Amino acid sequence: MAEKRTTVPVPSTSTLQRGKACLRCRKRKMKCDGAKPACQQCVRAKKGDGCEYDDGKGKTRTQLMREHIAKLELRIKELESTEVSSPPVTLFDPHAMSSYLSESSSSSGHGSPGNFSVSASASPIPFPLDGETPSWEDQWASMADFAAASQVPDPFSADDPPVELAQMLLEIFLPHRHQCGLEIHVGRLRESLNYPPSERRHPVLMNAIYLWACYLSRPTSLSEHESLYLARALSAMNDAVADPSKVIDLIQASCLLSVYFLSNGRLLEGSYHSSAASSLAIQWGLHQIGSSEITSGAIMNEWDSTFRLDPPKDSIEQGERILAFWQIYDLDRCWSVALQRPGMLPDNKHPRTTITTPWPQSMAEYEAGDLDIGSGSPTINAFFIHQAQATPLVGGFNPAALRVKVSALLEGANKLSQSWTPRLPTACNFQDNFRLFESTITRFITTLLPLHQLSPNMADDKYTWYMIHSLAYAAMIRLHQPFIQDDQVSRDKSLQAARSVTLVTKLLTEADFEYLDPLIGHCWVSAARIFVFELAQMPMASSWASAELRGELATLLYALSKLSTKFPLLGYEVAKMQKILDTAA
Repeated sequence: MAEKRTTVPVPSTSTLQRGKACLRCRKRKMKCDGAKPACQQCVRAKKGDGCEYDDGKGKTRTQLMREHIAKLELRIKELESTEVSSPPVTLFDPHAMSSYLSESSSSSGHGSPGNFSVSASASPIPFPLDGETPSWEDQWASMADFAAASQVPDPFSADDPPVELAQMLLEIFLPHRHQCGLEIHVGRLRESLNYPPSERRHPVLMNAIYLWACYLSRPTSLSEHESLYLARALSAMNDAVADPSKVIDLIQASCLLSVYFLSNGRLLEGSYHSSAASSLAIQWGLHQIGSSEITSGAIMNEWDSTFRLDPPKDSIEQGERILAFWQIYDLDRCWSVALQRPGMLPDNKHPRTTITTPWPQSMAEYEAGDLDIGSGSPTINAFFIHQAQATPLVGGFNPAALRVKVSALLEGANKLSQSWTPRLPTACNFQDNFRLFESTITRFITTLLPLHQLSPNMADDKYTWYMIHSLAYAAMIRLHQPFIQDDQVSRDKSLQAARSVTLVTKLLTEADFEYLDPLIGHCWVSAARIFVFELAQMPMASSWASAELRGELATLLYALSKLSTKFPLLGYEVAKMQKILDTAA
């Protein structure tokens, strides 16, 4: 149980000395009251655990964590070196461990300490046995000393990494989980590392998470182990497929692997795992969560269904299932547009394939038991109908739901624009559908929270909002793309949307690039192509307008270049557009 935090207030009449504010308030230039362990600004923003003070008397938790990671990486290099000689081995009395084994939890993650052979100078017990719980930093240091003295192989060579290594990799990944689309209960994920193996999240998911942790650590030495965790994740898939209780873990892992492959330019492998996740979602009924509780044919559905998940234990588990489905939906709809291939997740009028799963909610709402079970009606189709009619029945206004809606808009705009050909019959209702869809996108954009109104306590959703705005403007570009050559209205609206994408890009800080969804690069590419097209159409005399467009394009190229260092898929587009820009100079 976490130790209760007692806040030490600072009298309101006192003036906080310069340099005494917490690091978070300093960074945001906010007034800090200096209360410890957490100031009121951090408490109100629900960032109390991240409130740190650098008063020069000691190191912050962030500094300690970085030092521990550096020590562990150094130790890994030492263990990998063939020139490191093994210390002398001295066996210890296993009976001396009886009190430790009886008092410690079976979920320590280290297995039996008797499995290790240690030197006489080292204690066989890596952590203190008194009643006082040490900090995880102290445990980390103890583990490093213990590993240095024992005949422990490379910590990356074991099938399951030591719990401390697993914790480190997980903590590296968690701040980036939204970046690759994973919505999961963080507390339960952390706790699962201490459970017995049979009760943990499946290795296919954990190894996919460890893979991303190594990937996000480029170019440090930790990234050298990407191939190891990739191989383990792929190997664990066969076991996960055979275990119905782990299907959500398998689907989440498939999505993580898909984004990993796609981001690295391995498009066939990325598409394969995306398709596998879509197929599993339909097979296990994730696209119709809650429908069986509403429809009159629930009993018949139960008889007819070969694949059916056990009822969720609580609203959190149900919420994770809902979020897992929409993770697949976002992945399938957006990347199918980026790769110009059909989406694999069906959604039509057939009762078996129409999507009726309710809109995603925040994990906090699921924790509170505030679960929307849906109405059993088509979710996406109802959105298009109500959004076009500007009724208040659209529903789903949280960032996660808006992210799903904008994915549907992008895919819908792409599908509609590609259906047009000059040979369409005059009687075809394409023009009506086009105007209706354009109105739907416009109305959706006007309902979005302006980015300049994002408050500090919305930091967790900031990057989702960047993505929502960028995808909405990319949808408008996609809709008008076939007509910009011959229709001035479409050309003007595309240019306006491209400039709006650029404005979003200009709001980014250098640090923000570490947390961006790689798909935002597709939005930047769509906007950049509009600028390239405009430059090609512009007469030489329009030097001022040309310079303005070049400035816009340069902004996007800089952002793409910076993001391509993390996601190599974007490197090709950067090189191609830079060549066009240099040629036209």
